[in-house]
Amino acid sequence: MKNKSFNELINGDTPVLVDFFATWCGPCKTQAPILDELKSKLGNKAHIIKVDVDKNPSAAAKYGIRSVPTLMVFKKGKNTWRQSGVFPAKELEKLLLG
Repeated sequence: MKNKSFNELINGDTPVLVDFFATWCGPCKTQAPILDELKSKLGNKAHIIKVDVDKNPSAAAKYGIRSVPTLMVFKKGKNTWRQSGVFPAKELEKLLLG
């Protein structure tokens, strides 16, 4: 997985959750352990990618990220869900696998 590009991952068969975050963002720090828990629970059923908006401003601009954290779900290249704020693991799991 490490060798795949962002575009290869979001266009693949495995659902992808992208977390656009910033290191200085309080809610992002709250979301991080929730995503870690979700990643360990889902294993290979879904990919979870973290994108630091300060280090990747072009990615943030491309997807129109105006606030952090912003979470996006991609399935086979299509953005199926997008929301800003902190979300519980159960809700995110349903979005990814449902």
